[in-house]
Amino acid sequence: MRTHPPRARGRLAAGMTILAAAAASLVACGGNGPEQPSEAHNSADPGMGHVHGVGVDPADGAVYVAAHHGVFRIINPTRADQVAGRVQDTMGFTIVGPRMFLASGHPAAADIGPGVPPHLGLIRSTDAGKTWSSVSEAGKADFHALQPAGKVLYAYDSQTAKVRHSRDDGRTWTLGAPMEVVDLAAHQGEPERVYATTPQGLRVSEDSGAGFKPVAGAPVLTHLDSPDSETLVGVAPDGRIQVSRSGGNWEQRGRVPGGQATAFAVVDERRLLVVTDDGTVHESRDGGRTFTTAYRNN
Repeated sequence: MRTHPPRARGRLAAGMTILAAAAASLVACGGNGPEQPSEAHNSADPGMGHVHGVGVDPADGAVYVAAHHGVFRIINPTRADQVAGRVQDTMGFTIVGPRMFLASGHPAAADIGPGVPPHLGLIRSTDAGKTWSSVSEAGKADFHALQPAGKVLYAYDSQTAKVRHSRDDGRTWTLGAPMEVVDLAAHQGEPERVYATTPQGLRVSEDSGAGFKPVAGAPVLTHLDSPDSETLVGVAPDGRIQVSRSGGNWEQRGRVPGGQATAFAVVDERRLLVVTDDGTVHESRDGGRTFTTAYRNN
């Protein structure tokens, strides 16, 4: 068993407490308890609400965030436009190609009615979030994390509390290990390998999510991405960017200003996007050493 000196144990315990709080926050946005669909608003601008995902559309380089009150396109540091006026709790958001988005979540409160399931399951947009179509698991699954890895799509479903994967673009699924997951990371170069950030620390599976084991020496992380098959880039509970290459030691880089991360994406080896719990979108162009504000949620 690996031991830690007293100060290290204290930091580890504090990090795990914050990570557990992050997991609880995700559950509150649509977990196993009573449904909390997006609220109806009379204002033309409902605000974002809690942000669940962030990404860049390769079609035009635009930054999008997915939140409790819809998908928003970042225009400049003071302006974010709600896509198509759609108020839906958009979770598990990931951009898989030009104008091609995947997500999950819950309908807006105004859309709840007979025949409308409270869980969206897996949904897909081919027009950058203007319209969405159901792919699978409508009314059943609430995917809090979606992660493509080439022809494999990984997901974490809060309803079954299991990691699962699909090999047919999300139409059918194979259930994997039960665990409490905040984020998933994988890469098409090693499609059978998937990482999960959990309140118990970083875990890895080498068999498509059927079983997980701890990653030795890894720091506690809330979010993780894998820009290539040998590199992991994550965010610690204190906002510090952590990088590991070829399974080696973890390098600490800069710290995201503001609160705890709620969404994270690695665009390339130099460009990172982090959304903190106040809705601010932070951007790094030097691999996470320094950050500027891409959007401030006032």
